[in-house]
Amino acid sequence: MTGTLTLRNRHRTRRVDLRCLRRIVQALLRDTQPNGSFDLGVCLVAAPEMTRLNETFLRHQGSTDVITFNYAEPPKPESLHGEIFVCLDEAVSQARRFRTTWQSELVRYVVHGVLHLLGYDDRNSRARHRMKAAEDALVHRLATQFAFRGLSKPPRRGRRIGFSISSMRGG
Repeated sequence: MTGTLTLRNRHRTRRVDLRCLRRIVQALLRDTQPNGSFDLGVCLVAAPEMTRLNETFLRHQGSTDVITFNYAEPPKPESLHGEIFVCLDEAVSQARRFRTTWQSELVRYVVHGVLHLLGYDDRNSRARHRMKAAEDALVHRLATQFAFRGLSKPPRRGRRIGFSISSMRGG
């Protein structure tokens, strides 16, 4: 397995540990591309950016959870070349709906994108069922190797002011 993996978080408020995500994606690629090569970008975005991407490139209204762009000509499962855009706002929303964590949803969306790059399709019921089974198996396998909650980074803290309330009391 050889290749380039680029991760970016363009979401302004949700912090993600990209080193942890890199380890998870590398394990996913080892499982799906043991003898293949890859040039993969994963970009984490907020709902407004995902809406623009969805409307511009897919002509669908509103935001969505994941969009995959396959740049391989022609698409070849043994050589992944593409980008996966993941909407963190959708991950948070769907996590509430499905009673899971946004970190688990994030991993699921990356897995879903990689499966698209491998040639899986979800346009009809039969193909969607096949893809969902593969997705569930890969997410489960990754969950046995990684604590997805490790993807969270604490919020950035503002500057601390050099006094406390007790020191302002007279006495």
